Amino acid sequence: MIGSLLIANRGEIAVRIMRTCRRLGIRTVAVFSDADRDALHVACADEAVRIGPAAARDSYLRAEAIMEAAARSGAEAIHPGYGFLSEKPDLPLLCREAGRIFVGPSADCIRAMGPKIGSKLIAEQAGVPSVPGYAGEDQSNAALAEAAARIGYPVMIKASAGGGGKGMRRVFSAAELVPALDLARAEAQAAFGDPALLIEKLVLRPRHLEVQVAGDKHGNVVHLFERDCSVQRNNQKVLEEAPAPNLAPAIRAKLLERGVALARTIGYDNLGTVEFILEEGFDEPWFLEMNTRLQVEHPVTEAITGYDLVEWQIRIAAGERLPALQHEIRESGHAIEARITAERADQSFRPDAGRIEGYREPGAIRVDSGVRAGSEVTLFYDSLLAKAIATGADRAEACARLAAGLRDFAILGPATTLPFLADAVEHPLFAEGRATTRFIEEAFPDGWAAKRPNQRLARAVAALLWLARQEAARPGGDAWAGLSGFRVLAPAGGLAASHVVASEEGTTTRLEVRALLDGGRAVRDGEGEIELVLRSGDESFEVTCEGRLLRGSHAVADGRVRLVLDGESFDIGLLSATRIAAGANGSSSGSGAVNASMPGVVAEVRVAAGERVEAGQVVVVLESMKLFTSLTAGIAGTVADIACQTGETVPAGKRLVMIEASPA
Repeated sequence: MIGSLLIANRGEIAVRIMRTCRRLGIRTVAVFSDADRDALHVACADEAVRIGPAAARDSYLRAEAIMEAAARSGAEAIHPGYGFLSEKPDLPLLCREAGRIFVGPSADCIRAMGPKIGSKLIAEQAGVPSVPGYAGEDQSNAALAEAAARIGYPVMIKASAGGGGKGMRRVFSAAELVPALDLARAEAQAAFGDPALLIEKLVLRPRHLEVQVAGDKHGNVVHLFERDCSVQRNNQKVLEEAPAPNLAPAIRAKLLERGVALARTIGYDNLGTVEFILEEGFDEPWFLEMNTRLQVEHPVTEAITGYDLVEWQIRIAAGERLPALQHEIRESGHAIEARITAERADQSFRPDAGRIEGYREPGAIRVDSGVRAGSEVTLFYDSLLAKAIATGADRAEACARLAAGLRDFAILGPATTLPFLADAVEHPLFAEGRATTRFIEEAFPDGWAAKRPNQRLARAVAALLWLARQEAARPGGDAWAGLSGFRVLAPAGGLAASHVVASEEGTTTRLEVRALLDGGRAVRDGEGEIELVLRSGDESFEVTCEGRLLRGSHAVADGRVRLVLDGESFDIGLLSATRIAAGANGSSSGSGAVNASMPGVVAEVRVAAGERVEAGQVVVVLESMKLFTSLTAGIAGTVADIACQTGETVPAGKRLVMIEASPA
């Protein structure tokens, strides 16, 4: 057995690998960039080594820095996790040269199956059919345009060297192709260090199915059944489950057979996943790609088989035979995983960032997390924060447990996808097992929007929590006894009132808070008055209103109250009405302003002051969590001002460029 293991990754996967190592008695070594000095995975390791600045290209993507960290710490083996260096042959080759164990497949397997172009050729040799497309060496725009025309629109552009939705673009006409190629190349280069692309026929209503395979160094290859990962956005998986629902036995047999056949063809020697797409109404799954690493969604396979897949990886890498042969592997029950990301689902999944002020996991389901209260969510890395995994004797039970767990999960700070995920799991299309990769656009055709039946109550609770914090901050103040200050005028026949202004999503509401004789509080807004009784601890609270008792979590910091109430998330700014300065905010706006659509880093400024631009012309390219977004001019005119520069980190809403309209 391996004695010490360096995890060449960060976040939830690093913490999850450490959990298995702790159980097996393996010493763990974390690596961290400057942005991750205080990250959870660093705190969980037995030792940690700095590997460079915040940007991934200067830290987690530097194989030589990983090897130096292994040498300094004396780590016997290296686990790459997923993403970063996990599907590049560099690290296993360096490990072999240095006499260290790489916990993953051989460099030959990665080299063969990592690039999507090469993997399709091998699949063809193995008799595994692929999606029609172009995977040629000529990467010129002309060659790719010719291939797209031959395949027929719509087509999908993909980065050859990676996955996770990076470097992928849907193209529906020839006019869209070249701009899409430029952005896909830039994303592929930034995420994987390789700009090579391939083009495939875009299957409009596919299911995304995959087979978990495992091989050892003794020639044994098995599958651990299949997963359905059809629910996606921006080509990144959102919900994953095992086994795949509503899958005909004949199709399932083809999937498993083809997955194992492909792994056998290359002598696969660790864990990997063979991915397929299945067009709705058809019975032939097409090979998509092979991921030569551990998958984000591996916990659902662990749940239905009872095996620890990280332990499998470690034992195989150490030279042991597979822990089980095919006839010994059984499945039981159903499991569903939800990826929780720092994104605004109500704003087309715009990435968000900031400090996590409060964090509470649900108790009834498995959570693999890379964050805690106090963690900083930055724009340097992928937006994944945690994964929630629910199991059940059948799919309906797993769905119900997952939805309940998501609504009981509190991450207070940056916006997260928790409320969206709960709604998605409860949507009939998903609940009935009928989801395709178009699930989100079909389930929420106008975009997802949070249901806010408790918005007024949440605003009132936030006001009371904020006032309590203000009182506690005074010399000798007490958070809740201090609220009795509302009774100061009681002897004169009245009750004192506090006036605050609450702001949320650009809307401000004036609130009057009064103490009631029975110890409760009355909060008046523009719609009337709410009477409530609030009890609060450091992180949790209970509120009684109109005969209902509701529970939630909260965090008060920087003039904001972030809370989860009955599964709804709120982020409310509070200010004493007497401190509000007169006059409007001085920010400039107008039809000529080009604003940052999300927090991010300015990747490129494509215009100069005084330059003439047309409506719809790209003026700035913004990078956020490895995704590139083109910001365009809303009007034709002349660039009057540029308020950003390449490499600058900008918040959402910041004006980047101002355009003066052309004279009529």
